[in-house]
Amino acid sequence: MPHDGQALTYAAAPVLADLVNTTEQALTAVDSILAKAKAAVSDAVTQDGRVSSKLIEAQQTATHGLAWLATYAQALHQMQDWAERLSADGQFNTVEQLIHQIAFGEYLSQIAGGIQMNQTEVVRLSDFGLSTDDAADFATDPVQQLMRHGNTQSARTALALEMQERSADLTVGRAGLDEELEMIRDQFRRFSRERVEPHAHDWHLNDDLIPMEIIDEMAEMGVFGLTIPENLGGFGLSKSAMCVVSEELSRGYIGVGSLGTRSEIAAELILCGGTDEQKSKWLPGLASGEILPTAVFTEPNTGSDLGALRTRAVRDGDDWQITGNKTWITHAARTQVMTILARTEPESDDYRGLSMFLAEKTPGTDAHPFPDDGITGGEIEVLGYRGMKEYELAFDGFKVSGENLLGGETGRGFKQLMQTFESARIQTAARAIGVAQSALDEGLKYAQDRKQFGKALIDFPRVSGKLAMMAVEIMVARQLTYFSAREKDADRRCDLEAGMAKLLGARVAWACADNALQIHGGNGFALEYKISRILCDARILNIFEGAAEIQAQVIARRLLD
Repeated sequence: MPHDGQALTYAAAPVLADLVNTTEQALTAVDSILAKAKAAVSDAVTQDGRVSSKLIEAQQTATHGLAWLATYAQALHQMQDWAERLSADGQFNTVEQLIHQIAFGEYLSQIAGGIQMNQTEVVRLSDFGLSTDDAADFATDPVQQLMRHGNTQSARTALALEMQERSADLTVGRAGLDEELEMIRDQFRRFSRERVEPHAHDWHLNDDLIPMEIIDEMAEMGVFGLTIPENLGGFGLSKSAMCVVSEELSRGYIGVGSLGTRSEIAAELILCGGTDEQKSKWLPGLASGEILPTAVFTEPNTGSDLGALRTRAVRDGDDWQITGNKTWITHAARTQVMTILARTEPESDDYRGLSMFLAEKTPGTDAHPFPDDGITGGEIEVLGYRGMKEYELAFDGFKVSGENLLGGETGRGFKQLMQTFESARIQTAARAIGVAQSALDEGLKYAQDRKQFGKALIDFPRVSGKLAMMAVEIMVARQLTYFSAREKDADRRCDLEAGMAKLLGARVAWACADNALQIHGGNGFALEYKISRILCDARILNIFEGAAEIQAQVIARRLLD
């Protein structure tokens, strides 16, 4: 039984009164606890006045937990900004209000009780070295109100009821974008629904490459030149536009959404580090889709430790010869150029001896995937993310023209690559949102159609609750991602924000896919159901473009330095 009349009021009317003001006040407590945690962790990892890498490693739970706490804080700030913008425009309606209060109710409760870094690792305030008094100070009246009444059964049920009324083509809640970006979303949603979704599952099950006709259509729509300047053949659009396009294409199939990533990374490398001649030579072809690129960075024994790469490039007159082994090379066979990171200073043993090359190659066929001399490769069979295929490559004196050393100088490769990480991680976060949205689409449709014990699955509170939380976390990840894109568009450093967006987005995609499969029950485990593919596709997001642990390490280091 409720202990007072107030609980009954909230059960009957799940949207909190004075919501936006209450969440704004709660952010003061969030910022305060983050500052205390940062100070405590900083004290624990500082030696002789400097942050110690060894101490950070020894205190990984605290340091990585700090990254997650800071990510939650930034995410809630962006949700607040979203709510205030929609309120000012008269668009903060019931769906948006429910999403906002559930997000705050859940994330504040996790900050107080334990943030879920993954399924088995929870970081609590005590892990930062904070006291019970610090925890008590966090529990201000606004925080307590949101923790008690924000993410309630009645709120989740109300949101699920609202979700059932929406079109399958719409997101749950207004994204807060301008009219132009929403028009772009509509265009790519239609393409994804009509040209991608009907075929994606067969491509996955058959381990087929995405057909060239789809790639050609994407090229005609400008996918590969979205952010390339107009004077170099592109559309000169914003990173925010890139997010919307990546999100909707990945909602259809992550492989299609990821095709644009190849061109985005290659173009960013050339724009940031290339000579004028290299920009003129490569960017128009990348923008038009006539040139398809692949990124050749990772090696079998290095993983995320790019500074330890051993593939070497040696001079051959004015040109270069590359020898070594690379792995996890996406879409390698039928591309025309490889961005290869190789060691040009044989005596070096860190990132300072690395250089980047724009290595031309001949597109292969199924029978002869790598027809050029000096390069061989084999496919890596994978669970998901199949539409472009993954390869191991071996280079043995592979020739690269001297004019294709990026920037015309050796020893700059690692720094050139680092310049692309902001855009790459923003784009990966957008892909994660698309995958999460596809999981919600499938979960909602199944829950509405499937009948058990005389009623639809969605009528059971734990099913509707799962769907509601999917919609909430998708919006949280979306707002954090759009924020990082706006920071990039404003030419402000945003490696921290981009890393946070990727860190949270990947976890949200996996949670949505896992819960949508759970809603399907045994059918979700059957290959014929789309959700089985979406689960496999979602799993990679926590690994590539910086594994979650590496991402948390990078975020923590930025916070502490």
